[in-house]
Amino acid sequence: MKYFSDLHVDERIIKALEEMGFLEMTEVQAKAIPEALAGKDVIVQSITGSGKTAAFGVPISEKTEHGNGIQAAIICPTRELVNQVSAEMEKFGSNKHLETAMIFGGVSIEPQFHKLKRADIIVGTPGRMLDHMQRGTLNLKSIKILVLDEADRMLDMGFIDDIKRIISQTPENRQTMLFSATMPSEIVYIAKRFMKNPINISGEKYVSKHLLKHYYYDIKQEEKISLLEYLIKRDKPSLVLIFCATRHITDFVANELVRCGIQAKAIHGGMEQGRRLNVLEGFHRGKPRILVATDVAARGLDIKNVSHVFNYDVPKTVEDYTHRIGRTARFGKSGETISLVSREDHESFRKIVRYVDVEKSEKPNDFRSRRVFFRRERSFGRRPGQRFGQKRPGFKRFRKGFQKRRFDR
Repeated sequence: MKYFSDLHVDERIIKALEEMGFLEMTEVQAKAIPEALAGKDVIVQSITGSGKTAAFGVPISEKTEHGNGIQAAIICPTRELVNQVSAEMEKFGSNKHLETAMIFGGVSIEPQFHKLKRADIIVGTPGRMLDHMQRGTLNLKSIKILVLDEADRMLDMGFIDDIKRIISQTPENRQTMLFSATMPSEIVYIAKRFMKNPINISGEKYVSKHLLKHYYYDIKQEEKISLLEYLIKRDKPSLVLIFCATRHITDFVANELVRCGIQAKAIHGGMEQGRRLNVLEGFHRGKPRILVATDVAARGLDIKNVSHVFNYDVPKTVEDYTHRIGRTARFGKSGETISLVSREDHESFRKIVRYVDVEKSEKPNDFRSRRVFFRRERSFGRRPGQRFGQKRPGFKRFRKGFQKRRFDR
């Protein structure tokens, strides 16, 4: 099968797909949807952006009828992914009038109570799902389909025990679908423990080499922000994702770019949910065209037309690198990924170059650096319970070295 219209599903779903512009199936969709429609458990391994949401969304919409209680549950690792998947599920089932409820933390729980009462499908994070189950406002005894989306990411975030508890409260005769970019041992355990003779489906694991180019610059840590500014102003990329290791570095980089006259915004787990969603919605519209993020934005989010991915901080593993670069060169479009590699990054970067063909770029001749040091809030020299910067004999000389300092050549 090549087209969604070839599927033996309700015409109302086909119409909804056509309204969304979904005509031809991706590789993963063509392989997974027929198996899922047949009621089989499936394990799908593929890169971000391969169309996994429709791969489980179409079968769920086909097998769900409005007004019969909660019939399908989709578990996601982050609030942003819950919001995205829920929006897609609403579209898939719009002509069948299917109700989808989002449940995640960081927002008031009261409106979720009312949503759950009339929901046919739920999409939620593990923690908030368990919260509702403990309160008695969510019962999974009647669900027919359970989906674990971005399963490896949930394991990375420490949700393995929560997932086990949720699955234990579902019927044994349910259909289970698991979607993951990588297959660590914990995923294999879940498959053996909770799935029935699952069908293994593999799609693209890496972006095509001819579409995505990898570059890196060997540079001092304090010169990274200047080179980043230079490259953005020189190349004028259309839509950019910049990945950083921590929330503090993310805010620092975004603020420095703004100081240089470049429109940029930060997104990370330390921000309020409403603000994070507003930033993402703006980025979808190209305002701002530059998003500085922690890895919370690297997995699962459907961000189209990203032309460049910058690794301001090199990720620790090849898997994290793969997830980050999966944001560009999607759906047949080309893209570039640029890593800024300092001495502190060498160990991690050596692991990456074993598996990825990365081309070294030399600093341009007209590049002029302004050395900028990131202020790190370290605990060196503090007594237990002492706030950073609190006076202490001999502490001033240590603190001095942690201030952000600027030097112009």
